[in-house]
Amino acid sequence: MSLLFNPSSYDPVLLDDVSREKMKALVSFFEAKGNAEMQTEFNNAVWYQEFLDFQAELGLFATCATPTAVGELLAEGELLGGEEESAGARWDTSRINEMNEIFGFYALGYWYVWQVSVLGLGPVWTSSNDEARAEVGRLLRDGGIFGFGLSEKEHGADIYSTDMIVSRKGDGWTATGGKYYIGNGNEAARVSVFGQFADDDPEYPGEYVFFLADTKNEHYKLLKNVVHAHMYVAA
Repeated sequence: MSLLFNPSSYDPVLLDDVSREKMKALVSFFEAKGNAEMQTEFNNAVWYQEFLDFQAELGLFATCATPTAVGELLAEGELLGGEEESAGARWDTSRINEMNEIFGFYALGYWYVWQVSVLGLGPVWTSSNDEARAEVGRLLRDGGIFGFGLSEKEHGADIYSTDMIVSRKGDGWTATGGKYYIGNGNEAARVSVFGQFADDDPEYPGEYVFFLADTKNEHYKLLKNVVHAHMYVAA
């Protein structure tokens, strides 16, 4: 995409047919919405639920962010619908770049919800936990967005100073401490949260860990949006 980008003639012919049609649909969404409405929503800090519903129905984020191995894992569990859909699952920089260019042309706030989802997916996709990867793959397929819980108010993203301590409690775990400046923290299907095992843990004393937090869980406390914007940057 160039600075001479013309929405009326946009056609990313170098992409495969499925990706090509999804990118054209994304351009059509923004064109139909129009600059005036997007500016009004931005200035009034309106959460972009209409866009999230659109991308969920289109399968946009799932198309661009499901690695091949996760697609195969879901197909095995008959969650994707068989071999044909699984074959389209791949982390493809060319189409990700195309989508980023579209977001950059129209409104970076919409790019933000995507980029933070990528951050949240990263620890899951690079883990060896197939149960977590299948769960998150299914949520992504269903249109979910994701969060990345690293930063903390007192010391930002300094991982060595994390106050999020993970301790054993019966057959489960507890995590104490807060996270700050967490994109999508209001509606993320899961937040990949960075923490540290307690020093007295019998198996992982003092080691670092990512765990998945469900924003709908009763113990997940959403405090506020720390910025005035239509994107949500949570405490």
